[in-house]
Amino acid sequence: MTTTYEIRAIDPAVLRGLREKDDAGYARRPFTDPDGGSPLRCCLRHSEPGERLLLLSYAPVRRWAAETGAEPGAYDECGPVFVHAEECAGRTSGTGYPTAMHGTPRVLRAYDADGRILGGRLIDIPVARAAEVDDALRELFTDPAVALVHVRALEFGCFLLEARRRRG
Repeated sequence: MTTTYEIRAIDPAVLRGLREKDDAGYARRPFTDPDGGSPLRCCLRHSEPGERLLLLSYAPVRRWAAETGAEPGAYDECGPVFVHAEECAGRTSGTGYPTAMHGTPRVLRAYDADGRILGGRLIDIPVARAAEVDDALRELFTDPAVALVHVRALEFGCFLLEARRRRG
């Protein structure tokens, strides 16, 4: 049995609810991004100047646990994410690591099937070699206990995207 993973943006159905009330319980106000460059978790790219965005509180482990029945306990954290203010097309291309979301350094945080942190890996791969992040993700998934991996920005700890184990 080969083990692979899939890269996941925030699910469109989840986003519809978050746009009304985020995971911290607030209705957030849209704003226009004057300069662009905000990392969008709805479509896994950076915003363009003038796009309408929301900065929401999102609990990625909580959402995953609701789908899987896991009980992450204290690992259920909530943090800020940028998304389009209105529905967008979502991730439109590619199955591997989205190089458009890369920056250095990044942390790959591995979780087990209960939603508890197994460990992490700091990667400092230049943007020009961002495709190498797929190698690091594949290496983490060689551990059968790893159920999902969050890619996070080191400087702020922000959740960027999820890589979820897929068996085939």
